[in-house]
Amino acid sequence: MQNMQGGFGRSGGGGGGFGRFGGGGGSSSGPFKDSLLHRTGLEDSATIAFRYLDTARYYFMDSSVNDFFKRWYLPWTNIFLGNTGSASRSLLFSPNMQAGWDHGMHAYDPYIQKIKDVKFYNTTRPFTQLAYVLGSRQEQNITVLHTQNIRYNWNFSFRYNLINAPGVFRNQLNNHNNYLFNTWYISPKKRYTAFFIISASKTAAYENGGIRSERFLDSLPAFGNRLNIPTNLGGSASGTQALFGNTINTGNRYDVTTWLLRQHYDVGKKDSVVTDSSITYLFYPRLRFQHTFQYNRYRFDYLDVNVDSVVYRKLYGVANLPSTFGIRDFWQMMDNELALYSFPDIQNQQQFLKVAAGVQNLNADFGVNTARFSNLYLKGEYRNRTRNKKWDMELAGTFFSAGPYIGDYQVNASLRRQIGNKLGFLTLNFANVSRTPSFIHDDRSNFKKFNIGNTDFNKENTIVAGAQYDLPQQQLSVGANYFLAGNYIYFKNLTQAEQESTLFNVLQVNAQKKFRLNKKWNWYAEVYLQQATPNAPVNLPLVFTRNRIAYEGRFFKNLNLSTGVEVRYHTAFKADGYSPVLGQFYLQNDTTIRNLPDVAAFLHFRIRSMYWFVRAENLNTVQVSPGFGFFNNNLAAPAFPMPGLFIRFGIYWGFVN
Repeated sequence: MQNMQGGFGRSGGGGGGFGRFGGGGGSSSGPFKDSLLHRTGLEDSATIAFRYLDTARYYFMDSSVNDFFKRWYLPWTNIFLGNTGSASRSLLFSPNMQAGWDHGMHAYDPYIQKIKDVKFYNTTRPFTQLAYVLGSRQEQNITVLHTQNIRYNWNFSFRYNLINAPGVFRNQLNNHNNYLFNTWYISPKKRYTAFFIISASKTAAYENGGIRSERFLDSLPAFGNRLNIPTNLGGSASGTQALFGNTINTGNRYDVTTWLLRQHYDVGKKDSVVTDSSITYLFYPRLRFQHTFQYNRYRFDYLDVNVDSVVYRKLYGVANLPSTFGIRDFWQMMDNELALYSFPDIQNQQQFLKVAAGVQNLNADFGVNTARFSNLYLKGEYRNRTRNKKWDMELAGTFFSAGPYIGDYQVNASLRRQIGNKLGFLTLNFANVSRTPSFIHDDRSNFKKFNIGNTDFNKENTIVAGAQYDLPQQQLSVGANYFLAGNYIYFKNLTQAEQESTLFNVLQVNAQKKFRLNKKWNWYAEVYLQQATPNAPVNLPLVFTRNRIAYEGRFFKNLNLSTGVEVRYHTAFKADGYSPVLGQFYLQNDTTIRNLPDVAAFLHFRIRSMYWFVRAENLNTVQVSPGFGFFNNNLAAPAFPMPGLFIRFGIYWGFVN
């Protein structure tokens, strides 16, 4: 497969799309005629680009091999609780910046498809990518992607993801399934456009509540097999493993389903290009009428069929639980939004002004109780990427004007300037959010039984201002973000939420740089520095860094190779604990995590459209005494150790149908 960066027409303001891919007389098999493909000599190649729902810019598939995390579920800045697919959070300060209703269950967000991340493809030929990753303890990860153009102006895509991870420790079984179908269509004369998405994410995660004592990690050989270490929840038997479905006896099941249909019709100036064989229609919108319908279903379950009353009384202060119990919040959300776009400059379709209004209807089922309410919100947005591409501006705002979330708002602004071809880019950004507390703090939620204490909280207000300087010629990027948080809500232990009435700030500085050590050896360095106001209700590592030293290059014409060592490290800090019933990370000030650097050796390579990798992770856990093994486990959180040596082998194979 070749990714040829070109061939796409105007793409400003959500319009454009298939403009230069032939006209009404194009082949139904794709935007290019077969005769053109034969003349290029690339009969087994495809030109593939994609865009996202809320931007008209096109991107091309990444064929690089040097960074495993570009293809993995979690960014390298996230930690997870010892098993692939387990609860995860970022080690960077990242408060909730979304106004309006929020369910509050975010520990499994990285494994749930987000609408903003859905890719709408355009391809000259049908394309399929298969991915299979095999890890220690029979961990399996499967991805299937298929996309093709039904006609030159109509594409559809299907994607399926599976995570099946039995875990190294007891009661760690995770099984997540993710389905996505999306399509987009542009009428031959470019006036009408439609986007459609169906997404379903089903996460099933065993929750063991952590190991009962960290001393067991050093008790060898009795607990050399980590499955022998007793855990707080789940009993002595793990769940039943199956590739496409698992029985989770103690844990969380989160099901999230989304349907979205966006349609818009443009009024403006039409044009066309006539050749001997076809007519290519061009259209320059001046006014756009848009409607977006979105329907979401959320189901959050915690289930325990093997209740240990002593543990629940000790951890959560809840007594008299039945031998089997479960709690559930079920939500349905329906959102209708009408928007009007104006394009001031007909020669620059990436400049537009948008005004919109929407109605959000929410229905909740808590078993005994139900709830219904509606919100009315207003939106405004201005974007402009100048024709010389030196300025890139965006200003957007949302305000909830009626309903229980009245007064919530969010404002986002960014300004990007190309200083010069050799001097790179400077980006400035600003955001301010005022939001009602997440619904998990509402007395109507079933999870309130375990969220004990006062939750009569005021609106949170967070400001972030930042700057980023990118110097591509030097392969350098440096930046900083300044956060100012008011009425910040956090969990202070397993069962109690708290609101910090005092303003506090967090300064976050980052730098990324590629150093060329010689012709084939490269050093990739990334570092974050974070500092919060003294006594702020957040604990952050002062330094968080990742470094990769790799031998890289192209060999034997078609072999792209990157092999070396990757080291990730954070300074000692009081890492957040985890409350499995609530699915929340909480502030703790008793245990300091002093981990060794995480060390992984990797071999990544690509031959044509086939990408392979082998990784040996957690090499830092090796120890010689009292016996050789990989038992010196790091901790992701108190009582949640990471595994020892973990081997991953994977293949990503993309091919043209």
